[in-house]
Amino acid sequence: MKTIGIAAITMDGFIAKNSQEKIIWTKDLHIFKKQTLNHTVIMGSNTSKSLPSKLADRRSIVVHRSDNPNEILKKVKGSKCFIIGGGRTFSKFVNHLTHLYLTPHPLVFGKGIKLFEALDNEIKLVFEKQIPIFPKEGIYQYQFKIKH
Repeated sequence: MKTIGIAAITMDGFIAKNSQEKIIWTKDLHIFKKQTLNHTVIMGSNTSKSLPSKLADRRSIVVHRSDNPNEILKKVKGSKCFIIGGGRTFSKFVNHLTHLYLTPHPLVFGKGIKLFEALDNEIKLVFEKQIPIFPKEGIYQYQFKIKH
């Protein structure tokens, strides 16, 4: 099964200013919806609370600090699932990720929630493709396979 981390990030690697932020700065929601539609999305409780509404036509799994990633992934039906945030959740599932889809935005927060709250080892990425989001603004989604 493909386990894909997907995120809009700032140029300095942040996914949000704080855990309660309603993300309005991202310009890739249309591609996020298209890619995650009819798949399982896994998120932390703060990410779940920050969503304006339930993600339609997706199975949502909200994880908590004590949850075991292996047990969560056993519940997933289908050929792929998406880890959608936040930083603790990306870190919790880092060893299970097969792919990483990142959309850097021309913003610098300086502080906030990092894509990965904590990493024990570096992640080696192999570029797969680039998808234009808003080319005139320099916004593209970069898709990588994770090399284990």
